[in-house]
Amino acid sequence: MKFNQTTLKNGLKVITVPTQDNPAVTVLVMVETGSKYEKKETNGLSHFLEHMVFKGTPKRPKAIDIAKELESVGAQFNAFTGQEYTGYYAKVNPEHLDIALDVVSDIYLNPLLNQEEITKEKGVIVEELRMYKDMPHRHVHNLFMNLVYGDQPAGWNIVGTEENINSFKQEDFRKYISEHYVAESTLVIVSGSFDEKKTLEKIENYFSQISTSKKSPKVEVKENQIKPETLVQSKESDQAHLVMGVRSFSARSEYETVLGVLATILGKGMSSRLWQKLREEMGVGYYVHATSDTYTDHGLFTISAGVDIKRIEEVISTLISECKKIISDPISDEELKKVKDYMCGSFMLGLETSDSRAEYVAGNSIVRGKIESPQEEIEKIQKVTVQEIKDIARKIFVDEGLNLAIIGPYKDKSQFEKILTFQKNT
Repeated sequence: MKFNQTTLKNGLKVITVPTQDNPAVTVLVMVETGSKYEKKETNGLSHFLEHMVFKGTPKRPKAIDIAKELESVGAQFNAFTGQEYTGYYAKVNPEHLDIALDVVSDIYLNPLLNQEEITKEKGVIVEELRMYKDMPHRHVHNLFMNLVYGDQPAGWNIVGTEENINSFKQEDFRKYISEHYVAESTLVIVSGSFDEKKTLEKIENYFSQISTSKKSPKVEVKENQIKPETLVQSKESDQAHLVMGVRSFSARSEYETVLGVLATILGKGMSSRLWQKLREEMGVGYYVHATSDTYTDHGLFTISAGVDIKRIEEVISTLISECKKIISDPISDEELKKVKDYMCGSFMLGLETSDSRAEYVAGNSIVRGKIESPQEEIEKIQKVTVQEIKDIARKIFVDEGLNLAIIGPYKDKSQFEKILTFQKNT
């Protein structure tokens, strides 16, 4: 996969990923802003704005105008909001690239933000928030983030609160756009089958009016923990959902690849240790995953699972034990090779489509601060050693960074606090 990076005269960054054998082309506009760039009273504004840009522009006054134009050429289009970026994209047949560029640039630069539409959309987003809260396997991750980071942007729900959602006015969106939707914060990515020279000229034209104001920074994440912490949300249910995790390292640290290998050993794929232990051997749950989540200035290593409510203490003890085994027990050459081959194979499969390639280069540019080729990524994975895995496990599997969030029919968190430690034998 080849890519080229260009910075236009107005400061707008453009990344082109040409692949002439691809039957589609994706236009992705990614802006370096999200929930971490919000204040307490504006928490949820990034996500709300993501909704509002599809509600109309001067050129396309109604939401149906935007949807009709894209769907008339069979486009796939959507948007997403994270803590550190927001993205808008359209995926089309190559002959419709100009339409995709026109529409995506228009909604990004010229949203109407009609107050009547804002008022209507409040109900939609409140229901979205409620929907996620009714999905314990998802909501437990929000609880975990709040447990770890507390009352700072990294600990807030990306969707916001009902109170905030209902309070937003047109001027709040206008102010936010002026502070963040500027050339310096914006990436335009085109991936797939297209003519690079002509496309760059079109991008320069479509984004000629983007603001060149200085971008607004986010607040640095504060890390503060001295002992294991537990949060339990009581909910009558037949299954308990949990996230157990530790503070880790950022996407820009030297440990990112090793952390990915460690996560794969423990909980990625049906042959991973935790899948085999919890599902195949113990039969206590349907899903279990281990993940290394890395951001620009902090990271988390988490294990999530949905398990039998009667066996949750046994499960927690098992998770602790399996983490400790990484340090104490051998990791065979056969297992390490299997893990690396799995990672490399799934990584390449994940780059098959034009939209996945666009998201790959955009996410790496913003979060990592650099883009490495797939071959460079694979080489880094293949170089990871058993000793590096054990060393990083010793660094992160410590009580000072250990946290547990649970949703289930439990009233007292003390039953979990007594077993949530790496120090005792489990």
